[in-house]
Amino acid sequence: MKKSYKNTLAALAALAALPLAIANTYAAGAAAPAITEAEIKQANQIYFERCAGCHGVLRKGATGKALTPDLTLPKGTSFLKKVISAGTPGGMPNFGTSGELTADQVDLMARYIQQTPVAPPEMGLMDIEATWKLIVPVKDRPTKKMNNYNISNVFSTTLRDSGEVALIDGDTKEIITILKTGYAVHISRYSASGRYLYVTGRDAKLSLIDLWMPTPAVVAEVKTGVEARSVETSKFKGWEDKYAISGTYWPPQYVIHEGDTLKPLKVVATSGIASETNEFVKEARVAAIVASHYKPEFMVNVKETGKVLIVNYSDLNNLKTVTIDTPRFLHDGGFESTKRYFMDAANASNKIAVIDIKEGKLTAVVEVGKVPHPGRGANFIDPKFGPVWATSHLGDDTIAVIGTDPVKHKQHAWKVVRTIKGLGSGSLFIKSHPKSTNLWVDAPLNKDAKTSQSIGVLDINNLEKGVTVLPIAEWANLGEGAKRVVQPEYNKAGDEVWFAVWNAADKKSALVVVDDKTRKLKKVINDPRLITPTGHFNVNNTMHDIY
Repeated sequence: MKKSYKNTLAALAALAALPLAIANTYAAGAAAPAITEAEIKQANQIYFERCAGCHGVLRKGATGKALTPDLTLPKGTSFLKKVISAGTPGGMPNFGTSGELTADQVDLMARYIQQTPVAPPEMGLMDIEATWKLIVPVKDRPTKKMNNYNISNVFSTTLRDSGEVALIDGDTKEIITILKTGYAVHISRYSASGRYLYVTGRDAKLSLIDLWMPTPAVVAEVKTGVEARSVETSKFKGWEDKYAISGTYWPPQYVIHEGDTLKPLKVVATSGIASETNEFVKEARVAAIVASHYKPEFMVNVKETGKVLIVNYSDLNNLKTVTIDTPRFLHDGGFESTKRYFMDAANASNKIAVIDIKEGKLTAVVEVGKVPHPGRGANFIDPKFGPVWATSHLGDDTIAVIGTDPVKHKQHAWKVVRTIKGLGSGSLFIKSHPKSTNLWVDAPLNKDAKTSQSIGVLDINNLEKGVTVLPIAEWANLGEGAKRVVQPEYNKAGDEVWFAVWNAADKKSALVVVDDKTRKLKKVINDPRLITPTGHFNVNNTMHDIY
């Protein structure tokens, strides 16, 4: 390994190691409050774990507001402490009052965001390849499934603060194994065959898990940057399991990998000109990525520039990319029921961009509520308006229901046909299933503890009736703590819904399984190894984009 690569790897070890300018003086004469080098290291780590996803590594904002010193210094430490502690109605968590940060940590972060940020190091293909570890070569892996697990009903559950994923048997509700991965795995994606599981941590560590092994295990890993959120695999017929693509928040770029080894093959930077302002954006982060079922293509969301890149992976040496301008800032989204249209949340603009991936063009822009955050969204048949897709919101308590059938229900297509009151603001995920008549919505970032510890459910055939609230955290019976309930996820059969009850790292957490038909408690998976469970992803539903 060359010395320069070793230096790069050392710099990437943790954001806590990054330097930070301590003294700032602006035209207004305000100087940054005192902060020590030791405090900087602690604050860097807290910022990476809790704040960077919304506010950006360079603190220029996206889903969250910009936190650069020209804005934070005039506010002052006292004001900033109040916001960090109590949160805001727009989706900013109440880090202090929830107990996630101590009073001293709140004070530290208020002083920290008044300092000048320093950019982490960049990474090119050779730097990324230097981190690549092929733990089990393909030739040494099984040629057939070597276990008795019903793989299609396995769940991959993120154990956020321990840097692990738990693989859970959806039939027996037993933990199969817990595997070390990157910190705070943001997404789990399964290969088109269902054999491989790809997980990426917020620290940009990408892990490949072989589900065919006697006990599923990590067979390859690679570090693609400092911070990341997305991974997807090739799904078009004839290209199954051939490629994986990972997107990073820093450096702003995406990487195409060999599907069965994670060997990095191609790196493409995403810094560029923003769609609405025509200004150059350095920190143009890659958010959600989805794979087309129509062509050998990936849809890559570039958050800050508001561009969807349709990347054709059939020839990596002559990469063809279609660029679609949309509102900003792009975040997450998913397919409507036919998988032709990508429903893409531009959450800072309060809009959903509809991308026709078959034709490679923008079909519509739909105005919705405040800060849409659908996850992949929810598809169902509305009794009045036909096929629809729904999103909930971080910034208000509504659910926007959008018509998605331009053939048989043309008059309703790409319009908000219903605006329904959901569980509350601070929602991250909404979910349904083709075999269900329920629509589930969470609100884990709501400031009211009772709301954040519950789940809302609506009857698709009687949406006017409103939301029914189920006390999921109470059912889990965990004792003290924040106990945020997050991410409804169905099993393969569509007759169970799983919820994570996300508590602090030093408190008890659990998974709660609810019978979808009766809406009654079915099982609490309560295991001390379930440390801060957040996202959980069913193999079958994730493989086939069922939501």
